[in-house]
Amino acid sequence: MRLLILTFVCLWRISTSTVWYEPEQVHIAVGDTADKMIIVWSTVNDTGDTTVLYGTNGKLTQEATGTRVKFTDGGSEKRSQFINKVILTGLAPKTEYTYVVGSKTFGWSDLFSFTTWPAGEDWSPSLVIFGDMGNENAKSLPSMQVDALQGMYDAVLHVGDFAYDMDVDNARVGDEFMRQIEPFASKLPYMTCPGNHEQAYNFSNYRARFWMPGDENKQMYYSFTMGPIRFISVATELIFFPQYGLVPIVEHYKWLEKELAEANKPENRAKQPWVITFGHRPMYCSNNDNDDCTHHESLIRVGIPYLHFLGWEPLFYKYGVDVALWAHEHSYERLWPVYNRVVLNGSYDAPYTNPGAPVHIITGSAGCKEDHDNFDKNIESWSAFRSDDYGYTRMKVINSTHLYMEQVSDDKSGAIIDKLTIIKEKHGAYTGYSKPVEPVTDPLKKLWKIWKKHVKDILP
Repeated sequence: MRLLILTFVCLWRISTSTVWYEPEQVHIAVGDTADKMIIVWSTVNDTGDTTVLYGTNGKLTQEATGTRVKFTDGGSEKRSQFINKVILTGLAPKTEYTYVVGSKTFGWSDLFSFTTWPAGEDWSPSLVIFGDMGNENAKSLPSMQVDALQGMYDAVLHVGDFAYDMDVDNARVGDEFMRQIEPFASKLPYMTCPGNHEQAYNFSNYRARFWMPGDENKQMYYSFTMGPIRFISVATELIFFPQYGLVPIVEHYKWLEKELAEANKPENRAKQPWVITFGHRPMYCSNNDNDDCTHHESLIRVGIPYLHFLGWEPLFYKYGVDVALWAHEHSYERLWPVYNRVVLNGSYDAPYTNPGAPVHIITGSAGCKEDHDNFDKNIESWSAFRSDDYGYTRMKVINSTHLYMEQVSDDKSGAIIDKLTIIKEKHGAYTGYSKPVEPVTDPLKKLWKIWKKHVKDILP
């Protein structure tokens, strides 16, 4: 009897140990070059080593090691876990890799796989794009995962707002969300940007859980290339939570202008003609919830109200951003090409052929516990199409001149409710609109000079 009890206790301890050391929440992101893949997962306890076994043809013939960091949530329980990160390098293009994550001491995860992108710029990337998806009411998650497992996409763009919220219940909601997305986040690069629902404890859950290329300092903004596309991920929330510092707001603006200027150099536009930004809060929207994007002088668009300092829209126009992707509003809205609230269609019959300004898309309707956001009854002149159906966006860059997008409605059983083809015979800075963004009056110029004097050391 004693032997039986002792055996039971030993097995219970082994089982308990295995659970606490078991890898979970596996997700990947592309590295700073396409031959690298960032693999991230979580364990409750420190496993002693952080290892990925991987290879081709179903064989795990290669090994890579990485780092792990103890993350402690800011909630009352101070729950902690270890975030493990390994970067695979020297990957062959257009190749399927299978992999497991874990530790040599405590064992391995289930078997996962991903396929690297083709080499170079001459291929046609396909992506699924959405924002504002929670644990509860994640209406679009099942259909997006089915699409992904059928090989429809090369990457995922999650445009802010995760789980609702990752810090809730001492970060248990965040853990559950990461488990829910694992089936396709472990297979496709899951590229992200922060939203307002990540702001708790200075965005600590977002910073800890997601590792993006070139963002080792956790500034929450970065860029990457994907065939003929240069994606620039922006952190709109830095502007709306100044309690975390004013310097990051200015540094972000300086980085963004530098990044756009670099992207717009002729030699870079020759490789990546499509410059696409994605960030959480839009410059424009026609919802009736009084969010920033409903205001005539939205912070993202013009910067500091009336002073018009640190606004992003002039940068997007100056450096020729082709498409700006947003979320935040729990709806879908496609805009006509617009700058400074003025519609600049390519022509009456073909508005998206050689448009005179960036094309804005808002896609924040993947589903969360806050349900839909309604639209204002008055339709703005720059609003081309809008829907409050739950759904998500697909994008395919066909070649250097043609980009196709469509909106999937989960309320209508996967029906395509909107389509868009952008044709650009030439990429680069926009011209033809000479009026500046609403000029500043003289009294406010004086106020601006005073404010500038106090922060001159950090200004661009």
